Amino acid sequence: MKGTFITIEGPDGAGKTSVIQALLPKLENALKQRIVATREPGGSRIAEEIRELILNPENTEMDVRTEALLYAAGRRQHLVEKIIPALEAGEIVICDRFVDSSLAYQGVARGIGVEQVAAINQFATDGLTPDMTLYLDVEADVGLARINQNKVNRQFDRLDQEDLSFHQQVRSAYLDLLKQNPERMLLIDASQELEQVVSDSYNKILEKLAYE
Repeated sequence: MKGTFITIEGPDGAGKTSVIQALLPKLENALKQRIVATREPGGSRIAEEIRELILNPENTEMDVRTEALLYAAGRRQHLVEKIIPALEAGEIVICDRFVDSSLAYQGVARGIGVEQVAAINQFATDGLTPDMTLYLDVEADVGLARINQNKVNRQFDRLDQEDLSFHQQVRSAYLDLLKQNPERMLLIDASQELEQVVSDSYNKILEKLAYE
């Protein structure tokens, strides 16, 4: 594919959405190129409907494997409708979450197993892997504190209901993925002020694109 696929990952409260919103105009101005910003779960009509099902706080009886399969199903639809066409058109795609999220949240924190979750996502994505992933790292208690402070401007979803130990497992899983994928995943300290996190992310992306 001719385009560049960039994903932004991190625990809840890492500030991914805010960083992406601030990054877009800076990158578009620097690169003089259209950038497609999207998110998971969601990003297309059907995938957004799946998102509502997964994250609805009332769906407390949802089985963990059902959850993992729904994420993979939404991802497949999102890829076919939005990500792959953009990449084939030579565009830059920046996606808020991708397979790494499923490995961390469902594979580790939900206890399903990384290999099992990787297998269903291999099927869903047909092996498509991001060209680069920025991992925004923040300690679990800091991330949860940010969520609680920002309840007015943020959707409180089913995963936000999980306790601190769940979110600590998520962060630990991400750090393991970072060690396993040093060429693809780059660490960004998300405990810094937003402006600095955006600047660090911007520089990493420009460095990556300069090599291609």
